[in-house]
Amino acid sequence: MRFGVVIFPASNCDRDCVHVLHTVLGQEVEEIWHEERSLDGLDAVVLPGGFAYGDYLRAGAVAARAPVMTAVRAFAQVGGPVLGICNGFQILLEAGLLPGAMLRNAVLRFRCTTVHVRVESTQTPFTRTLREGQVLQMPIAHGEGNYFAPGSLLSTIEEAGQVVFRYCDADGRVTSDANPNGSVRNVAGVCNPAGNVVGLMPHPERASEEVLGSRDGRLLFESVITTVIARREAPKQSRLYEIATGLRPSQQGRSPRPFGARDD
Repeated sequence: MRFGVVIFPASNCDRDCVHVLHTVLGQEVEEIWHEERSLDGLDAVVLPGGFAYGDYLRAGAVAARAPVMTAVRAFAQVGGPVLGICNGFQILLEAGLLPGAMLRNAVLRFRCTTVHVRVESTQTPFTRTLREGQVLQMPIAHGEGNYFAPGSLLSTIEEAGQVVFRYCDADGRVTSDANPNGSVRNVAGVCNPAGNVVGLMPHPERASEEVLGSRDGRLLFESVITTVIARREAPKQSRLYEIATGLRPSQQGRSPRPFGARDD
């Protein structure tokens, strides 16, 4: 499949994403400059970490208004998988593609450490092959990673299953000590209502090879690859079923009809 990695001025994790997707996982990758207005031909899009446009005003605020974001929004609206990592998550929030906002870390310091997150939802392309409750180890590196949503919005997000990752300890327990930045209810990542747009503060691309201390982040990329390929193959399988049985998938359970026979 073909990934697009969006590059803004001052992105600094784009090469890491390209390396993992192309060199480690063997996928095609196109680097997308922030002035591009089309994402034609892509199967999935990644907004990497960094300090886009210097994080002036607020982290991600300027980047959210870059020309490429019109294309990202259009891609997401038709169901295209979009992953925002760290600064990419902040950009998706500022663009209104994900709910909530980011505040300064509660400790008012830049945090660069390894954390554990628990998978809360498998209803996204990036977590579909994982299991709920699975604990992943990945690094964080941010100064504005304190996720916030007001009470009513937070309740809506929780009830809709839009919390995808939650900070936890190594055993999966969600505790205040496991929360590195003060995020409300230990939220580490969320998705849009459709589930195809996901943002998280930890860096999966920095945890995709054993030499880096963890391969857990690689699971997110492998999941979307599996999901997209399965979606692409589904129409072919459906057609093969119809040819083999003379039935459309919606007609399963009905008696097969002769080839060439017409429906009444």
